[in-house]
Amino acid sequence: MGVKSFISKYYAAFLIGKLRKAVLHPADAQHQIFQNLIRQAKHTKFGKEHNFESIHTYDDFVKNVPIRDYEQLKSYIDEVVKGYPDILWPGKPIYLCKTSGTTSGAKYIPISKESIPNHIDSAKHALLSYIHETGNASFLDGKMIFLQGSPTLASKNGIPLGRLSGIVAHHVPAYLQKNRVPTFKTNCIDDWEQKVEAIVDETFDQDLRLISGIPAWVQMYFEKLLEKTGKKTVAEVFPNFSLFVYGGVNFEPYRPIFDSLIGKKIDSVETFPASEGFFAFQDSQKEKGLLLVVNHGIFFEFIPVDELSKEKPSRIPLEKVELGVNYALILNTNAGLWGYNIGDTVKFVSKNPYRVVVSGRIKHFTSAFGEHVIAEEVEKSMVEGSSKASCTVREFHVAPQVSPKEGLPYHEWFIEFDKTPIDLEAFAEAVDQKLQSLNPYYFDLRKGNILRRLVISCVAEGAFVAAMKSKGKLGGQNKIPRLTNDRDIASLLAEFKL
Repeated sequence: MGVKSFISKYYAAFLIGKLRKAVLHPADAQHQIFQNLIRQAKHTKFGKEHNFESIHTYDDFVKNVPIRDYEQLKSYIDEVVKGYPDILWPGKPIYLCKTSGTTSGAKYIPISKESIPNHIDSAKHALLSYIHETGNASFLDGKMIFLQGSPTLASKNGIPLGRLSGIVAHHVPAYLQKNRVPTFKTNCIDDWEQKVEAIVDETFDQDLRLISGIPAWVQMYFEKLLEKTGKKTVAEVFPNFSLFVYGGVNFEPYRPIFDSLIGKKIDSVETFPASEGFFAFQDSQKEKGLLLVVNHGIFFEFIPVDELSKEKPSRIPLEKVELGVNYALILNTNAGLWGYNIGDTVKFVSKNPYRVVVSGRIKHFTSAFGEHVIAEEVEKSMVEGSSKASCTVREFHVAPQVSPKEGLPYHEWFIEFDKTPIDLEAFAEAVDQKLQSLNPYYFDLRKGNILRRLVISCVAEGAFVAAMKSKGKLGGQNKIPRLTNDRDIASLLAEFKL
């Protein structure tokens, strides 16, 4: 046992002991955060316009602060981005995190000096919880790889700007830096295929023990690694590899592929991070769900999903949630997001402690590779392609193809045409280019050669009707969603491909 792994067990016991005090009294922790948030922000522009001086209770807050999504909060965020201080939170943010938008392209999420510890410490607590429960700290004695975006930061009106993974890379604790691969130079490579090749060259002969990243990216790394080494499994290359840390997408579709590639069962730790905050992490290999981070700068609210369409839906603080109910996750943070509907939905599987499972998104989406493409983006892309190709589309559906028989993964667009384009390739290119312009993450994945261009699969006349009929949902208000994050509907439509 190495020095780091030996010390980490005592460190884990100490910190997890402190964490459990908050877990045992979550209502108190949330109340304290609520009071601190209101007190610190009452002199900001947002605080003055929403009567923070007169807010003393949660009921007061609900009366004064409406639920908003990014677009509805954007007028304030635009002022933050321009460099004005004291808009949503005291002073200026220390970072702007660029992420995928809904109707206006890229989003810019402020990260304050008060909020950055939430991102760093929650990730640390996820690993320490694993060590404390399992006693396995051996990965700290070897190398660890974090497959991520470039840590190169730009500047927007004097505020450092980057992707979340790139920002967080600048805050990796010093005691882990020597264990960490790849090098900073390699992490800065923009083209993903080149980056993966460089990472493989740097790591194939290392004692790699922990790997963290979005499953699609890690899968590509594994495949390139086996290609270079000539080995049959990752376990042959890295016999001490014991822990996989992931977040952002559903791992289950990848699990059979990973089991085959790795060649042995290994532990995994799921996390629930976003640009807006680090919300939950898997604290147990035995219990279902992710432990909600109740004591670190975020005051949570929850709205039953079936009430979202109401003018005044129920807003529920943590202590009033119920098990098994699908809730929209609402945030109030020490970076200045107020009544913020992030778009994620969760269900509680435990209230002692509070553990959740991520149940999906409020709207249909595709994010098998971390791109989070939404319905509006595919619809606008289809309009653009149809206009340029002078074709007519009756119905369409988009699904990810994670494991094609050959080549890179892609988005498969099942389309029933009334009038088929003369040049299907030109149509596909137009749709793909529009989608890249609308979604920064999809653009990055395409530019980095993680995804190839979308694939058009023409289906026979009546295919969508037949698919709906087979599901017992023909007629009425039933619709096939424009896109999903699985291939359940795609498998039905595939039977009608021309």
